Amino acid sequence: MKKICVFCSSSDAISQQYFDITVEFGKLMNKNNYDLVYGGAGVGLMKRISDATKNNNQKVVGVIPEAIFNKNIQNDYLDKLIVTKTMHERKQKMYELSDAFLAIPGGFGTLEELLEVITLKQLEYHTKPIVILNTNGFYNNILKQFEVFYSEKFSKSVYKKIYFVTDNLQDTFDYFNNYEFKTIDTKWFDVSSKAF
Repeated sequence: MKKICVFCSSSDAISQQYFDITVEFGKLMNKNNYDLVYGGAGVGLMKRISDATKNNNQKVVGVIPEAIFNKNIQNDYLDKLIVTKTMHERKQKMYELSDAFLAIPGGFGTLEELLEVITLKQLEYHTKPIVILNTNGFYNNILKQFEVFYSEKFSKSVYKKIYFVTDNLQDTFDYFNNYEFKTIDTKWFDVSSKAF
């Protein structure tokens, strides 16, 4: 059994379309035989993702830091809840438990988690697949900023291969199911030879 780590919103005030994708997500988790690792909260898309997965007979592990757990907003409808001392420990545990990463729409926390797993893969700390689910063009502006990184040589454009962008959950699972890691390139530009 493989586990997908999902980064997503804890907001209940967002558009219904973002909640709707979680029902499809749970069905596809079962169809593709994946379990879920996520941030453990019982609010927003975090709750919907975990409930949709569990309702479709797949296991769910939540990882939540003490500061959030103490606010009593954890989801109790889980197979396992792990409480960590810090946010840093939370992320580390989520990364250790997971075989793949999926960022669906979310706020600052989701973006921070996504950028961290991209950076860790760039630096070869892991070789796991990363998918950005661009529902309703949610990540368009961030992806435009990525293009600035490439065009201004703050990052090599070949690193687009580190992650996969789609607006379709079936494409997400197809990517995960067929993923094979391939070494891309060293992170650093060879300025002496102008090899960039």
